[in-house]
Amino acid sequence: MINSQVRNMARPDGKAQGKPEWTEPNRNQSAAGPKSLGNTTKKLRILIADDHDIVRRGIRSLVEARPEWKVCDEARSGHEAVAKSEEQKPDIVILDVSMPELNGLEAARRIKEVSPNSEILILSVHYSDQLIKEILDAGVRGFVVKSDPGRDVIAAVASLASHKPFFTSMATEVMLTNFQRPSAAPSAGMRASRLTSRELEIVQLLSEGKSSKEVASSLEISIKTAETHRANIMRKLDIHSVSELVRYALRNQIIEA
Repeated sequence: MINSQVRNMARPDGKAQGKPEWTEPNRNQSAAGPKSLGNTTKKLRILIADDHDIVRRGIRSLVEARPEWKVCDEARSGHEAVAKSEEQKPDIVILDVSMPELNGLEAARRIKEVSPNSEILILSVHYSDQLIKEILDAGVRGFVVKSDPGRDVIAAVASLASHKPFFTSMATEVMLTNFQRPSAAPSAGMRASRLTSRELEIVQLLSEGKSSKEVASSLEISIKTAETHRANIMRKLDIHSVSELVRYALRNQIIEA
């Protein structure tokens, strides 16, 4: 285009030919961004859920650096994340995997029920093949490790906004190397997949040091029902003490160390 503009500026005899014939740029070729209707632009609405204030502030700062993105609400626990997702119906939910009372994975499953159009990005301090399997089983299509650079969070949100998955490079390697391999004996994590949603919630409460009475009070069930759930969990996981249950919960990032 530059050559044609130069040719339009001068005749062969060297005299000026007049104003150059500039070509109007194609607006449809601009960088991808939020869709506009008239003078209004719909902002991407994002809910941030993490029990650490400093982490939420850091993520909010990353997100709100993009003018087309907006933090619509924040949550400090898994239960609060589910309730606010049902209320706000955000486009994206950024969830910490380890939160009190209800961990991020179980919260993700419930969010998919109350706000099925919300995309979910899981954040975690660590990663493992079992965690990635649980993330995929929960219907989550985004995962970033907290040690990853901030630009990965931005890239993950942008990808999920277009309904495309985004997994940290470490997770991708795990998926490629492990998920296609036939497994031998079932691991504790595989046995855990047989636990119900309520049983997983009780695993977390027991691992956080709550008694059967406190579990019953928290979940508004009878003590007898809580003890029945506890016995079923121990049987399914082939675990025989609370200390073993705590180790299992730590290993699978249901609770934080």
